[in-house]
Amino acid sequence: MTEVLYGRHPVREALRAGRPLNKILIARGLGGPVLQEVKSLAAARGVPVQLVERRVLDRFAVGGAHQGYLAFPAAKEYVDEDDILSKAKEPPLVVVLAHVTDPRNLGAILRTAAATGADGVLIPARRAAGLTAEALKAAAGAAEYVPVARVNNISRALRYLKERGFWVVGAEAGAPEVLWNVELKGPVAVVLGGEDSGLGRAVQKECDFLIRIPMVGKMTSLNVSVAAALVLYEVFRQRQEDDARTGNR
Repeated sequence: MTEVLYGRHPVREALRAGRPLNKILIARGLGGPVLQEVKSLAAARGVPVQLVERRVLDRFAVGGAHQGYLAFPAAKEYVDEDDILSKAKEPPLVVVLAHVTDPRNLGAILRTAAATGADGVLIPARRAAGLTAEALKAAAGAAEYVPVARVNNISRALRYLKERGFWVVGAEAGAPEVLWNVELKGPVAVVLGGEDSGLGRAVQKECDFLIRIPMVGKMTSLNVSVAAALVLYEVFRQRQEDDARTGNR
């Protein structure tokens, strides 16, 4: 099946970001400012736009909520891990996902990573969700702004990050440290586990700290995208407070 982008926000954000697209399909009968912006951006970038019946989009989106917009990417390339590190801000923040398999969770994490200023996301090359159409739809455009690198071995990647000066912080239920009791202001790699498997022993061994999100009642875990949001916004909060105290902008 040909990889596609679907949904008005992913298609529009792909155009805004200058992502190469072969063609855009738009359902007949649509109107409004989003349609006009998509057409204008497509014309400026030389991307053909074709008006088609909705059933054509239904077939390519395979039941996804395309909202009348669908695009065929020319390419969506993964970057190299060193590309992320070489372009990272100070202090850098990298998100590492250990076998997150649901593309919707991946997309949601990319949105949070973009919102909190993460420099990039590392995912395994195997047994994990990749940058599929479903993941990009869930990201609602954020995948255009957060680079994603695939690595062959998560543990090896974490060791490399530590060699580059990162503190590796893993989120794991039952960890000894509560999220907000760990300093997250320096170079940090936030590691989150798979939906069913968690971090796993090998990944936990590579973490400098293991943190937990406190919960009451009988709940023992959260959806990985929710956990990612809580941890990344704690990093964001600490750094904002530090900037306010030192006068950095």
